[in-house]
Amino acid sequence: MWMCIHAASLDKCPPPIPDCLTRSSSIIMMKRLLIVIALCCCAITPVIPSPSQPHNSTTYPPRVALVPSTVDSKKNGECPEKINEVASLRCAFELFDANFFNDKKILEIVKGVKELNIPIIRANRKLAASVNGGLHNPSVLVFNPEWSKEQPQSIGKRFHYPSLIGTKRPKNEEDIAFMSVLELGELIKTKQITSEELTCIFLQRLKRYNHVLEAVVSYTEELAYKQAKHADELLAQGVYLGPLHGIPYGLKDIISVPHYKTTWGSKTFKDQVIDIEAWVYKRLKAAGAVLVAKLVTGSLAYDDIWYGGRTRNPWNIEEFTTGSSAGPAACTSAGMVPFAIGSETAGSITYPAARCGVTALRPTFGTVGRTGVMSISESLDKLGPFCRSATDCTVILDTIRGRDPGDLSSRDSPLDDPFLVDITKLTVGYLDDAEMEVVQVLASKGVNVIPFKLNYTVDSVQGILNFTMDVDMLSHFDKWQRSGQDDDYEAQDQWPIELRRARMIPAVDYVQAQRARGKLIQEVREIFTVDAFIGNATDWEKVCMGNLVGLPVIVVPTGFKNISNPPSSGSRRRTTITTGIYAPPHHDHIALALAMAYQSVTDHHKQRPPINNLGPNDSIPNPPTVTSPPRLLYF
Repeated sequence: MWMCIHAASLDKCPPPIPDCLTRSSSIIMMKRLLIVIALCCCAITPVIPSPSQPHNSTTYPPRVALVPSTVDSKKNGECPEKINEVASLRCAFELFDANFFNDKKILEIVKGVKELNIPIIRANRKLAASVNGGLHNPSVLVFNPEWSKEQPQSIGKRFHYPSLIGTKRPKNEEDIAFMSVLELGELIKTKQITSEELTCIFLQRLKRYNHVLEAVVSYTEELAYKQAKHADELLAQGVYLGPLHGIPYGLKDIISVPHYKTTWGSKTFKDQVIDIEAWVYKRLKAAGAVLVAKLVTGSLAYDDIWYGGRTRNPWNIEEFTTGSSAGPAACTSAGMVPFAIGSETAGSITYPAARCGVTALRPTFGTVGRTGVMSISESLDKLGPFCRSATDCTVILDTIRGRDPGDLSSRDSPLDDPFLVDITKLTVGYLDDAEMEVVQVLASKGVNVIPFKLNYTVDSVQGILNFTMDVDMLSHFDKWQRSGQDDDYEAQDQWPIELRRARMIPAVDYVQAQRARGKLIQEVREIFTVDAFIGNATDWEKVCMGNLVGLPVIVVPTGFKNISNPPSSGSRRRTTITTGIYAPPHHDHIALALAMAYQSVTDHHKQRPPINNLGPNDSIPNPPTVTSPPRLLYF
């Protein structure tokens, strides 16, 4: 932005700001804007229209000086040159694309803003924005991704899991660590292993590998052993809670658990303890699952940088995970937990899952309740599982889905049982960027696969998402920005820049973005003529479109390729290859069924990253000594 000061040689706004301005220039100009807006008591003289907006009798009526244009500066001791108020304000209006008011209207607006708008703004801020994170006072504007007008019939019905009778306990702990949730559940159910044993195995692995991956924020050992002991006692009494009974897991550290830190990945909140049991934690606790760790989230759920470092990819420790569900993806990939819960607003499930080569589900918006979870955008945030397989994702989703009384956007999800879907009756499209192995495997299993294109006309999808996410996030962290805490943020080119820009998005244009979003939803609904489609899960356009519309997608590992520029002596590091299977809202069961069908005849999802033996040129620091925690602390 440019500062317009009336002098002999300057009486109009300069040309629009070029897009290539540097970050430092942007900050300087933002400060100048604040100065300009504050100059509301200066003398006013005629203004010449900007060359970029030619004089027009409707848009730019003839200017009339509202105060005498001649000022005897020397006589009264004032500055030799008066700053032109209307010219300055017009520059500010340009930043909102609203430079069409005449001088009189501009002054009326300023007066009204001072007398009416600002008092209301301050009152609302005091009422609803005195606490960061969006955990209190949720918006009553609720997004509903539902397409069908028919009343769903399957609400409340649980899924029928496949039986794994005959599962035997492996001889070594490494093999145990990479078993599926259902396999581990069978070991516990048949008393081949106790929950306490399993908890100890995964806590040891978390501590052994965290110095390499930087994926754990805090260990919940005391809680874990209490929950594991309770699970074993219930089983001894003949009470079995289901496939998650006694199974360890991790939570992304934007999900609150009483008595343990919920840091949101930010040094500003690194000592924060939130006395709220998150809804998803309650559901998992009721199912008998055992929380062993709070896992890394990128700072304030943005990318993979947090106050303790940057989380690495187990398949290639020279890479980072990308996406703020960094800890859940890395820990699941490395066999440090059997499964974990992450979140996505715009790519934070799909990106780290693809990078770390795990199966993960971004469910339909509203499927999983978000009480006790730090909020970015109430119409975009979703919780979902990171797992070994699509089968495990199905089990976890069945446990955590359902209406959360504290989350106005959540609902009882009308999902059919993915284990009962007849895939031979499905028509599945594939985009140009789909992994063709998935297409071919599904075709061989009787699925009708056809070419497919996403032909919608809305061309501002990424901008709509940015407006939605950034404005919503700023409303949840208004106090954080106003107090200057954004200066301490871990990555200054991320949230601080975006949220400062969001401060300048007018409410009317935020609403227009939601109307454009509605048009996008309508168009996607009309072109979605298949039961599901296969395509790249990390293409940014599809990430934005899918999140705005509320589409579920499952990320499926489909293979590996060599890393770029490997050492001459070779390396076991790999780059993972994945694809996404997308379905209409509330048809997560279709995507899950297709992913399970693909994984039933492939083993990409069963591969283990080379975290123990990276090769002669890929050594890692010696792991710390890990001992079993003293049991007396927990009984």
